[in-house]
Amino acid sequence: MKLIEGAPIADAVYAECQRDIEQLKAAGHTPGLAVVLVGDDPASKAYVGAKDRKCQELGLHSVKIEKPADISQDELLGLIDELNADDSIHGILVQMPLPGDLDEDEVILRIAPEKDVDGLHPQNVGKLAMEDPTGFAPCTPSGCQRMLIESDIDTEGKHVVVVGRSLLVGKTLALLMMAKGQGANSTVTVAHSRTQDLPALTRQADILVAAIGRADFIGPDHVKDGAVVIDVGINRVDDDTKKRGYRLVGDVDFEAVKDKCSAITPVPGGVGKMTIAMLMANTIRACKLASGE
Repeated sequence: MKLIEGAPIADAVYAECQRDIEQLKAAGHTPGLAVVLVGDDPASKAYVGAKDRKCQELGLHSVKIEKPADISQDELLGLIDELNADDSIHGILVQMPLPGDLDEDEVILRIAPEKDVDGLHPQNVGKLAMEDPTGFAPCTPSGCQRMLIESDIDTEGKHVVVVGRSLLVGKTLALLMMAKGQGANSTVTVAHSRTQDLPALTRQADILVAAIGRADFIGPDHVKDGAVVIDVGINRVDDDTKKRGYRLVGDVDFEAVKDKCSAITPVPGGVGKMTIAMLMANTIRACKLASGE
């Protein structure tokens, strides 16, 4: 069983980012990312902080904007308009979920598609479906695909089953994996909570991706011998033996499944490491597209 760890693959992405940033700076361009945090959710604050630190570490222009949870929809949209008009900002990310009654769909639509480095604007989703390379794919599914590529997992003609149909992961990963190109050319099935006899379906997978948001949901009955398992889930479960009172687990019951797999990602330490790396890569590509470099 091969353990597909995220950290070394993310480091490879960061090394590419560093080279691209140096080339862009030599040509007079500094990639800029603005991250907007609304409210004081601890998990969101930690994630935004990690993004900001990585930007500074790589030498990107980083703008972190924190707004109170009671910001109005109009104020938030006005802020996005300002960032859209700011030529020093190439990527805009509004941290989700938004608190209260704020309309997330309207916020996503307001971000200029060429600055939508989270890949959620309908124009970018459409470009992904059309295999238009000027669009942006969401960072987590992009990270999953990069992990397969860097781990020399053959995807050509393989049956990929994605459990989960969210736009953030499931739907977009399906589009990435069925496209033409490296780390793709797969036959893809998307399953979800209403799928009948899910284990019978997932046992057909050469590559099984779990993105359903249920702790330890995928067990041995879901996995065929020799399958590759990519676990996107990050779930908190109570654990009195831990100082913080909980531990993080994936959507896959790792200990129960690992011996059946040819390769598997851990949680933590797997896919989660890739999300910020692909965000940096998207921001740099946005700068390249804007500057014509």
